[in-house]
Amino acid sequence: MRINKLIIVGFGLIGASLAAGLRKVGACERVIAIARSEHTRDKAVELKLADEAHADLNAVADTLGADDLICIAVPTLTVDKILRQIAASVSDQVTITDCASVKGHVEEAARKAFGELPPQLILGHPIAGSERSGVLAADPELYIDHRVILTPAENTDSHHLERVVNMWEAVGAEVLRMPVAEHDDVLAATSHLPHVIAYSLVDTLAHDTENENIFRYAAGGFRDFTRIASSDPTMWHDIMLANRDSVLRALDLFTNNLAQLRQAIAAQDSDYLMGVFTRAKAARDHFSSRIARQPYTSNPSTTMNEQQIEYLVQPGGSLTGSLRVPGDKSISHRSIMLGSIAEGVTEIEGFLEGEDALATLQAFRDMGVVIEGPDQGRVTVHGVGLHGLQAPPGALYLGNSGTSMRLLAGLLAGQSFDTELTGDESLSRRPMNRVADPLRSMGAKIETEAKGLPPLRIEGGQELNGIRYDLPMASAQVKSCVLLAGLYAQGQTEVVEPAVTRDHTERMLKGFGYPVECDGPRVSLQGGGKLKACHIEVPADISSAAFFMVAAAITPGADVTLTHVGINPTRTGIINILRLMGADIGFSNKREVGGEPVADIRVRHSELKGIDIPPELVPLAIDEFPVLFVAAACAEGTTRLSGAEELRVKESDRIQVMADGLHILGVDAQPTADGMIINGGQIGEGTVESHGDHRIAMSFVIAALRASGPINIRDCANVSTSFPGFVELARSAGISIEINAT
Repeated sequence: MRINKLIIVGFGLIGASLAAGLRKVGACERVIAIARSEHTRDKAVELKLADEAHADLNAVADTLGADDLICIAVPTLTVDKILRQIAASVSDQVTITDCASVKGHVEEAARKAFGELPPQLILGHPIAGSERSGVLAADPELYIDHRVILTPAENTDSHHLERVVNMWEAVGAEVLRMPVAEHDDVLAATSHLPHVIAYSLVDTLAHDTENENIFRYAAGGFRDFTRIASSDPTMWHDIMLANRDSVLRALDLFTNNLAQLRQAIAAQDSDYLMGVFTRAKAARDHFSSRIARQPYTSNPSTTMNEQQIEYLVQPGGSLTGSLRVPGDKSISHRSIMLGSIAEGVTEIEGFLEGEDALATLQAFRDMGVVIEGPDQGRVTVHGVGLHGLQAPPGALYLGNSGTSMRLLAGLLAGQSFDTELTGDESLSRRPMNRVADPLRSMGAKIETEAKGLPPLRIEGGQELNGIRYDLPMASAQVKSCVLLAGLYAQGQTEVVEPAVTRDHTERMLKGFGYPVECDGPRVSLQGGGKLKACHIEVPADISSAAFFMVAAAITPGADVTLTHVGINPTRTGIINILRLMGADIGFSNKREVGGEPVADIRVRHSELKGIDIPPELVPLAIDEFPVLFVAAACAEGTTRLSGAEELRVKESDRIQVMADGLHILGVDAQPTADGMIINGGQIGEGTVESHGDHRIAMSFVIAALRASGPINIRDCANVSTSFPGFVELARSAGISIEINAT
């Protein structure tokens, strides 16, 4: 949708750079500059940024038609006059847009000028700039990889909207859409407030006549921060007046927090200072990663399009050597949770720096807990005690982590404040009544969406009472949720399991000095006790090690040792099942670390046989079944699984998704209501869908070791949620894998 005539009203940096960018890519026939300054008009034509230049829009208004576009790039408070002029003289076929930083003011001005918000008007704001200003600062690459926010209304004409979107994309910008009020609030906090602070700081120091060396010896940080105080004063004067209410709200919040920080410095309040600085660093790192489009920082409120990641894995490969997989995710989650409500400082080593565990860590930072790190797996948690958590400033966003949401529901049910737990699209499809129902029977007030789906809204200030809860199905997450709520309940809380599940919560509670009784399938505790800080060393995650166990077992000539792996007996179902299939697996260097047994695990290739998986092992390997399905596909004979209906409500329906993928690869895999029947045979080649499930994606990577051709795996961005560094480790082990990002 090529522009015939582009009329830019106001030919400073913003307007001139847009003209330069569009002319460079040939996206418009003619550029007409409208500027009051004769010098600007002359330079616009001389530099070939414009074909013609005029002092007033009326000079060309009656020549404009359906293929033309007017872009208003003047200071915010000047937009009113331009809109009145357009309303009086320009055809309603002409597309109109603007570049002002305050959309509410422009919207109000448009309604006054036109009598309504005209369908041809697309309010816009390019978020780009420079220390230089004026026509001579024009930069054709100014908007490349920068964002432009458009705020279309309900009556906006789609033809005009498309034209403006195409214009900005032509100069390399990323176009986002946002409601007007949200735009002004967001920009007040992220752009207008920083400029206020920078201008005020420079102005304050400029009046410090007693120290003439302040600017002479200013360090890089000062120069970087105050750079924005070199922006156009007229523009920022207009912005502050036009967006007054939003700026004042942001400024009041900042000055209140600054006053508290001053008080903490005066009082030498070390904990408060460390809390502010660690939270700020985490938030800044969070922001930096979002700019780099890394998955953890995806926030539900952002409109940024995340990258689509695909893996292309070549067939075959060798597998040898010693490997160390990341820390155990289940233990990492619980170390942050219990360390936060313990009394004293808990030191953690081996913490898993993946998205899920980081989501838990950020949630407790949001509830006022000072947490240092993570730094190469080391985390220091300054516990606040059982009743020391504070109300978070907003909803706790838990990304893709079901463990975070289900365990936190129990812990937060006993708090004095209200909380809301949200997650990404995948987590928002997972059932939460399995934790909400027993919590309600304890006296908690919890609301969910229809069918028990997130978000969870938990009302604080409820008196909880201990209960006996017979789990309807084996689930360590539900058991842990109820036990954590039991810490805040009157009397005894007792959970009875139908089958053994992982017992990390019970072990860690004991490590923090909290009495827990374990008697076969029965686990109980009394509410109202205390947790005392301790040292935690997180072992390597057996669920992550499982991928390389299966890889070694199915690959001819393979010989792999996985070091420092947790071999908690409630987690070794994967090992027991593989051994029943004939896998060659041995332990060495057995020891106990922080109450958890660990060992080095050596796996060598062997010919696997199909088996009927014993029911008692199913809960002990529930997370490892996707890769066990790959082992079954490589085994001689038939493997049958039943009693694993839990797999249908994980990050995906893992039974159906794995059956579909194996079928595409030529494997006879028959899904059942609670499991699968797999007849081993040759794995072929093809393209499979992971449906955003990290364990599905990694399992099909392992399948390629025995495939007859390449396997392309789609939607793999979430692999980092559970296994950061998986691709690099797989390559180092001998697997040929390429990443394609779109």
